[in-house]
Amino acid sequence: MVDKKIYTSYIEEKADIFTDVSDKVWEYAELSVLEYKSAALYCEVLKNGGFEVETPVAGIETAFKGSYGSGKPVIGILAEYDALSGLSQVAGATERKELVPGGSGHGCGHNMLGAGSLAAAFAVKKYLEEHPGKGTVIFYGCPGEEGGAAKAFMARDGIWKELDVALTWHPDDVNQVSSGTCNSCIQTEYRFKGVASHAAGNPENGRSALDAVELMNIGVQFLREHMPDGARIHYSIIDAGGVSPNVVQPYARVLYMVRSMLAKDALALQARVDKIAKAAAMMTETELEQVFIDGCSNTVPNKVLEELLYENFKAEGVPSYTKEEIDYAQKLVDSYEMPDEKLPGAASQESDEIAAWVAEQSENGKKPLNDYLIPYLYSKKQSMGSTDVGDVSWLVPTAQINTVCFASKAPGHSWQNVSCGHTSIGHKGLLHAGKVLAGAAIDLFEQPERIEEAKKEFEAAAKGGYYCPVPADAVLRPIEV
Repeated sequence: MVDKKIYTSYIEEKADIFTDVSDKVWEYAELSVLEYKSAALYCEVLKNGGFEVETPVAGIETAFKGSYGSGKPVIGILAEYDALSGLSQVAGATERKELVPGGSGHGCGHNMLGAGSLAAAFAVKKYLEEHPGKGTVIFYGCPGEEGGAAKAFMARDGIWKELDVALTWHPDDVNQVSSGTCNSCIQTEYRFKGVASHAAGNPENGRSALDAVELMNIGVQFLREHMPDGARIHYSIIDAGGVSPNVVQPYARVLYMVRSMLAKDALALQARVDKIAKAAAMMTETELEQVFIDGCSNTVPNKVLEELLYENFKAEGVPSYTKEEIDYAQKLVDSYEMPDEKLPGAASQESDEIAAWVAEQSENGKKPLNDYLIPYLYSKKQSMGSTDVGDVSWLVPTAQINTVCFASKAPGHSWQNVSCGHTSIGHKGLLHAGKVLAGAAIDLFEQPERIEEAKKEFEAAAKGGYYCPVPADAVLRPIEV
């Protein structure tokens, strides 16, 4: 029996490597598909660590992979590293204070996500060095999760077919094994081109692109009554054609996001939105250009892998916190404008028994840092958000965990998360995630029969087939603003 502590403790020995990567990526705060510094840093660290590095991947300049080992099984560990616009924030601050005016910030914690996965990959590499011939580990750098969905583009190009299993994690305010599913999602930009004219003196010769956007939005409002349960449509006018009301706007752009649980249903709903856009262009006698931005599928849960992750999570325990860390987290909690009254954790929303346990552990949700592991609950419940991890999970057995990197009940995509993501709390969370993922990966190398069990479950769950939401001719690109 392999002593996994040898390899998980290796993460602590090399902790400075991983926390330094996290902090540097936090400082870079690069937006989706523009993560050039972050990708270069990862490639350098991987090469220095003895991995064979390939970049670009699937034609995406900021995508890469680092491989070590030989033969089967092949286990993938997924990383993300893109930031969000408008969330620049001073690290460790307990009030809103921009570090760079109007700048970006890691409000979803992807600086930690990539670094924690890197820690896991390094630990697994050490195991494979000492157990040659056991298989291969591949660390995947996946850009643009927040606006690009690189994993779906990589799925379209067959990248994930080389894997037997994929493991990943995400920063959160709780320690838990993630289960359940989510929404598929498609983003499309609609660009209308009209004819400018003087709005008072020559209105009859103008063709308003902004009118087209507004008519499209109205049409979609009426569509909402006829959408499937669980579907969502969101939009943002990203270019209203100028600031002069006395000019008929000759151009305007609107970005739409269409969600439904299954990709095939999102694609069907998307087709209806497309018809409304075309009708709006006809009504206003404007030209329409559609630009595909991204698309991703819902997640397919895998109980075999989730139970394995939970075993390793229990074996590792959870991080402990200093009084200073707890006091800092409490100040962040006190800063929330709209506090969440729900108990922490997804499972506490589904199980009365787990809810009672979490209520006791969290002091009825009042603890500023959730220093406990929520009991595992296999779920098929649909959450309303989306992640391109879903496209991986439709092609290979996939599972993920969450570790505490934020204050309890932290709002998603918030300045509080950015602040916390460059502190010792975030460091502890990413290192712990690395240990859990590494332990599970080593178990899979040591017990390949569990991979076969996971594959059997996967084949039954994904028998409906994968509907890739990314068109064959689509190119991953940043959103133009």
